[in-house]
Amino acid sequence: MRKYLWGTALIALLLAGCTPLPLTPEDIQARKFESVPDKAAIYIVRATKDSKQVGSLLLDDTGPISTYRNAYYRWEVAPGKHRIAGFAGENAVITLDTEPGKLYFVEHTVMGGWKTGVTFTFLNRIDEQRGRSMVLNSLSN
Repeated sequence: MRKYLWGTALIALLLAGCTPLPLTPEDIQARKFESVPDKAAIYIVRATKDSKQVGSLLLDDTGPISTYRNAYYRWEVAPGKHRIAGFAGENAVITLDTEPGKLYFVEHTVMGGWKTGVTFTFLNRIDEQRGRSMVLNSLSN
């Protein structure tokens, strides 16, 4: 009986860990993919099968953000050139020339392991259809 209760408790804990969190109001708004008339929106997305390592990026001269596997970040910017670069030893960099009212999607790939940490990162602009799909299938930001 004791083994059964222990096994049942373990299964309940495992299932509880698999329950997705509810979307925040910010996530709901970001997943509408609405443009902002006087700004551009840049989505930075990480793939489901990316490394479990946390990535770090600098957006222009703002403080760093962290990126996570199967998650995204929406950044609204004034039109013009914007630089996204790796932070704290990450080597990725991309510059986007943005226009008002447009959406841009950038995939952030992180390679590494739990013993080695982040070993390589890459930023790649992706098409809107793929970017929207990745955001819709991702976890909350």
